[in-house]
Amino acid sequence: MSGLPKLPGYTFNDPKLSKFHRTQTFFIYNGYKLPKTSYPGIGGQEHETNSVKYIKNNDSTYYNPSLTYGRTKSKPRSNFIPHFALYDQKCLTFKAFFKQSVTESPQEFYRVRHVNIIYFLEDDSITIIEPKIENSGLEQGRLIRRAKLLKYNDGTYWHWTDFAVGRDMCFYGTVYHIVDCDLFTREYMASQGLDMSEPEEIPYDPYIYNRELKVKPHVTSTPSAHDKLRRFLEYDGKILKFKAVWDDRENEYGELMKFEILYFLSDDTVLVRNVLQANSGRDPYPILLRKTKLPKIYSATPVTYPSLYLEKTEAEVTEFYQPKDFLIGSTIFVLGRDMLLYDCDKFTREYFKNALGIEQKSAIDIEEPKKTILAPPVPAHDGLGSLEDSLQNTLTFMPKAPKKNVTRQLLNANKFLRYEMVMDAVHSEDSTRRFILSYSLAEGTCKIHEPPVKNSGIIGGKYLRNTLLAKPGSDPLNPDLYTPADFYIGAIIIVFGQRFKITGADLYVYRYMQENCSKFPCEVIENMRNYMCGRGYLKDDIDDLIKDNLAEEKKDDDVNDELQIQKRVSDYQDCTASTNLTVPNRNIKHTDDKNYCEENTKVIHEYDDSISQHATDPSNQKCKYPVHVGEPKDMKCDEDIEGQYTFYTPKHIDTPEEVIQKYYARVLREHQNICNTEDPIECVEYKPTEKDLLRAVEQKPYPLMVNPPDIKSETCKYKKKVVQFASDRCQQDANYVCDINTEKDNCDCTNYKKECL
Repeated sequence: MSGLPKLPGYTFNDPKLSKFHRTQTFFIYNGYKLPKTSYPGIGGQEHETNSVKYIKNNDSTYYNPSLTYGRTKSKPRSNFIPHFALYDQKCLTFKAFFKQSVTESPQEFYRVRHVNIIYFLEDDSITIIEPKIENSGLEQGRLIRRAKLLKYNDGTYWHWTDFAVGRDMCFYGTVYHIVDCDLFTREYMASQGLDMSEPEEIPYDPYIYNRELKVKPHVTSTPSAHDKLRRFLEYDGKILKFKAVWDDRENEYGELMKFEILYFLSDDTVLVRNVLQANSGRDPYPILLRKTKLPKIYSATPVTYPSLYLEKTEAEVTEFYQPKDFLIGSTIFVLGRDMLLYDCDKFTREYFKNALGIEQKSAIDIEEPKKTILAPPVPAHDGLGSLEDSLQNTLTFMPKAPKKNVTRQLLNANKFLRYEMVMDAVHSEDSTRRFILSYSLAEGTCKIHEPPVKNSGIIGGKYLRNTLLAKPGSDPLNPDLYTPADFYIGAIIIVFGQRFKITGADLYVYRYMQENCSKFPCEVIENMRNYMCGRGYLKDDIDDLIKDNLAEEKKDDDVNDELQIQKRVSDYQDCTASTNLTVPNRNIKHTDDKNYCEENTKVIHEYDDSISQHATDPSNQKCKYPVHVGEPKDMKCDEDIEGQYTFYTPKHIDTPEEVIQKYYARVLREHQNICNTEDPIECVEYKPTEKDLLRAVEQKPYPLMVNPPDIKSETCKYKKKVVQFASDRCQQDANYVCDINTEKDNCDCTNYKKECL
């Protein structure tokens, strides 16, 4: 459409286009104008030259030489930092002054005005600021706004290279003389090769100098150290507290009265307060001396003091009490009363130690020893009522009910120990009477009840109500009462002169003794346990105890088996060392066949002799266990055996007699615990009875029961020796059975029948 002629009807306008201004070529960033790299055309439309249509193949704009020649190997350049970013907020400050002429004042001809010239390295702009001075009458502040200042009319501007200390510079017709600069300016100028001169003195302004001479100096007087306001603000609420006593016992109805002395540090006043005591008989007045300054000598009055006035002022008093006068153990006079200081509080002690350097003494004991008042004797009981009720009548005028042990009642509510008793009868008709004694654990009282018996001729029922039962012969005023520790099977108790014998008890009594074993002697608990066992009440306990004992014995047996295995290993090593058995050395050849055969035969006979002693006393034999090495060989010495073995030990096979003998010897070793009992060994079939159960509870050993040994059918018998056993084995006691130095007959101690060899 661009080729159409511009004739009516051949031109077309874009209806969406509403802006026809040209785009700006700069954009503002942080207050600075920066050129744009690309910008649109009129109305914000893109130029056609920026489209792909106008890109040529050899356009140098889109040519990348690295695709042809590769990347350059030169060092990368540092990032470019613009001048405005490098010197942003960096200024050079110079101190200067200029003289301003005054034509209409007879008092001054010129003024010296101090200014600060600030040069901005960011854009080479300059501003001049005059510091404000009080009462100067001038409009001070910024004299020249920040801008580039012309140096000459040719268009050159002032540059930082033109500045130097001691140089005159003219800005807008005013000549400024630079006298100094700050540290940053000196360092920056030195880094650029420009050294600043030493600072110069600024001339004084004659008008300001004359004004300072006319001003009179403001002379102030130092306030007195005794400042009431300062003391109030510093020591308000800080009080020294002392305890004092006034001894007025020399007068009639006098006594030792206690007071409390308060010393106020804020105004050096003293307040004396009365310490009220209960039942003292005095009026409870709170304050003896109100807050005032306390004079040391109250009676000293000047001669010129008129007697018409009763109250004295500070002018008439020579000296008042100070904190240094209040020391523990000293006496102060409070308007004629001499009071002894005997103690003070913690704050007072710390104040004297830190502020005054005085260490207060420890408190003085002023208490009088109390007279020992003997307790009035308790009158004897007249027999009316209980002992506790009668004792209450002697303690108070209005008797009260005796106090009870509430804790004991709550812990033992509705808990009773019941015992069965019979009367230690004098008459024969009382021998058949039975009584029930109930002991209340909550109150410690005893109640006796007689169950009625039909056709006995005696009416049963309550025999004794709940009563604290005292032992005969005890003190009537402090009686020794019966307790559950006094009740056991066979015990005799006396109830108001009548003798009773305890013959039985409930199972709960024994359970209570088990739970509270510390309250009962061991004999009482043992007595009650024997009674419960005889009655059969502890059958379940016995069964549980037997199971526990069996478990413990099994555990001990496992430990003993392990120890025996270790002992056998050590015994085997000792045996091999004692018999000098060594491993044959096959590398040694024997030339003398005759000597070798004799030595081999000797070793075999020694080994056979050691086997024959196996069933004797283990303490006498050296080797308890046989040595099994190799297989049995022919005992005939051949010539071809030369050089093969040094010694030869055959394998031993026990005969049936040796098997039996070794078996019973092992049984005796494993049942050494029968030595702890004196009962004889009964050779009968074992059947557990009640007596055996009791013995199990007492951890006594059972009779020795032996099963028959297991004899293997071995036809090869290298040892043919008849072993003899004693014939009276079953009649011997346990001590003789444990004597393993003698052979025993074990044939009849089993549940089978066997004839002795």
